[in-house]
Amino acid sequence: MLCRPNDLARARLGIAVSKKRCKKAAARNRIRRIIRESFRHAQAGIGGLDVIVMNQPAAADAGNRELFDSLARHWQRCSRARPTSEAPADG
Repeated sequence: MLCRPNDLARARLGIAVSKKRCKKAAARNRIRRIIRESFRHAQAGIGGLDVIVMNQPAAADAGNRELFDSLARHWQRCSRARPTSEAPADG
């Protein structure tokens, strides 16, 4: 997961689920659905960041709860890395 501050008051999500690391389309789609749902729940806490989520090979075999828990830890790490010294401008 990569996080970078943006000039917006809201977080944006990019997803890169590689065919090389996850061969089956159904598994790639399941991973993307879980990422989007987890992001939707965490979005308020990570406002002002652009986030790109990339999959690891083990994600294809991981259960839904494992993926949600892993993503939750990543969202917390990104929210701690967010600069808080300057409030984002409305635009």
